[in-house]
Amino acid sequence: MSVTQTVIIPADRRLTIEVPREVPAGPVILTFSPAQVPKHKNDPHTAKEALQMAAERAADPNRKPVSRHFGKHKGIFGGNGVSFQRSVRDEWD
Repeated sequence: MSVTQTVIIPADRRLTIEVPREVPAGPVILTFSPAQVPKHKNDPHTAKEALQMAAERAADPNRKPVSRHFGKHKGIFGGNGVSFQRSVRDEWD
């Protein structure tokens, strides 16, 4: 027989358990495991699944390279991003 109940652990980490009458008296094993956080249906559950999904995305013939964005965005402050970074660093000692 197996009884499953989801409970919220309070901050003081104390639980009072009332066992249903259907559970026979005698030795039992209590198992505590964290509740699974609902994931999106396409999220990988294991590292193996994540690697497989990444390989599938990389093999997609319609995938566009990130390099298509190089040089197109002039930065939040406009102008050359490298020169802006150098000017910020020049303010340091």
